[in-house]
Amino acid sequence: METISSTKAITHEVYLDLMLQYVFQEGFNFAVWRKPKSNQLEIVIDSDQVLRKGKPQLEDLPAGFIAHTFEDRTSPEFFFLEAKEYYSFDLNTPVEIEENHSFAGKAPIGKSKLQKLVHEGIRKSANKTEVQETDKKAFIDQVNKGIEQIQSGQLIKVVPAKIKKQKLNPSLDLSQTFLKLCETYPNAFVNFVHSPLFGTWMGASPEVLIKTEGTAFSTMALAGTQKAFGENPLKNAAWTQKEIEEQALVSRYIVNCFKKIRLREYEEKGPKTVLAGNLLHLRSDFNVDMEATNFPQLGSTMLELLHPTSAVCGMPRQAALDFIAEQEDFKRSLFAGYFGPVNIQDATSIYVNLRTVQLTGDHAYLYAGAGITEDSIAVKEWEETEMKCDIIGRFFTKEKI
Repeated sequence: METISSTKAITHEVYLDLMLQYVFQEGFNFAVWRKPKSNQLEIVIDSDQVLRKGKPQLEDLPAGFIAHTFEDRTSPEFFFLEAKEYYSFDLNTPVEIEENHSFAGKAPIGKSKLQKLVHEGIRKSANKTEVQETDKKAFIDQVNKGIEQIQSGQLIKVVPAKIKKQKLNPSLDLSQTFLKLCETYPNAFVNFVHSPLFGTWMGASPEVLIKTEGTAFSTMALAGTQKAFGENPLKNAAWTQKEIEEQALVSRYIVNCFKKIRLREYEEKGPKTVLAGNLLHLRSDFNVDMEATNFPQLGSTMLELLHPTSAVCGMPRQAALDFIAEQEDFKRSLFAGYFGPVNIQDATSIYVNLRTVQLTGDHAYLYAGAGITEDSIAVKEWEETEMKCDIIGRFFTKEKI
């Protein structure tokens, strides 16, 4: 059987196949991602399984990949994959495996054996508790309860979530699927992460939570959702007052976080309409010079203040969290949590885990939430969550996309 050497250029798909073969044979944790508007695919592999306690201090962490759940604010813990191995390559050019690659010289085991190996590894790392699909009537009832609490003044906004369960395409090729997501969603954080500690997730998130690069800090307020139509969907967008106010709530929340830490020197741009796949959103961008403001720990400070944002939780935050804990009959786990590369090439990029699927070997569990305000209509919120689930779900259940 032919082995792959550093002297032979290979396709991106073959490279990912070799990486998957290596990590699943060894039982390692890994994260593969491509940042928005980038052609660089990056990989972190960690042989250890470590659950870290406490609040993450990004500036003190080694290079790696962080994954944090939506829950567990009272007893903080987070998953961290240290970059014991780090690789990257350009998606625009063929790949040459260098001698220092752990999978250099590996003999490919073939697609069918690889799929069996990967699916079995995913199955073993999946949560053994059976997750139930959210019932439409139950979700609509939950939305209406949220509207009632908003009208009575207990809440300003709340974001209930649901789970949709789909049987996986039996011939699903995860290397091909990941690369197809990269191609389809150039403006999203496309990701594929796996660990026996938190399972296997893949998706394309449109929302930055915080970013730091050198002395620059940035975050965004993203809310409002509608389908993209026509040749120029950005010009065709028409936003309702409900959607405009929903996005404004998220922006005000970020500004209030700045006020809490007495940070006044920030730049705000927007809101503007942005395209994420076949959906449109409203987005405002916030930028801070950490050197000029003498705030080198701004990334960690804002991470704690922002998570979970009003875009995935609601306002006031504690009242919204209490509502979600009481009404939802499942744990969100990494959905609406955050994840991303930390301290890699002098940059940290943390994203809210949206447009995501949790894989179990046989099924895909799709998660989606809906921002509820007093103007919401329950059945339309259900339709919006169906639309969000389909964005990612269609890649895992059909033969061709």
